[in-house]
Amino acid sequence: VQLVESGGGLVQAGDSLRLSCVASGRTLDGRTFDGYNMAWFRQAPGKEREFVAASNWSGERKYYLDSVKGRFTISRDNGKNTVYLQMHGLRPEDTAVYYCAADSMPTTVVLTTVAGYDYWGQGTQVTVSS
Repeated sequence: VQLVESGGGLVQAGDSLRLSCVASGRTLDGRTFDGYNMAWFRQAPGKEREFVAASNWSGERKYYLDSVKGRFTISRDNGKNTVYLQMHGLRPEDTAVYYCAADSMPTTVVLTTVAGYDYWGQGTQVTVSS
């Protein structure tokens, strides 16, 4: 399974960005994107990688970091093998490398920890200036 993020950039505080993550390939047992729970994490310099948002396989259940609730929205298009992170009202503290992650295990539990995800993208930089 390969994940490729895009959409990062340099913006000013209050601006918006939409990140995209396209998945390709399948797991050894043949499962594909529409069976994965998906998540976005971020990592700022000198800090640990932290959970931002997650969606179950259908997009019906979504979870967010408290500090992004009401500003960020995770969504997915299983027909396009793509998960999105729409970010509004960006703040300097949102500056980080954003990573897309897939939990390819057949589970109904949506995890919010780094250890819960077994496939990762390469990351896309988001920088918010004040």
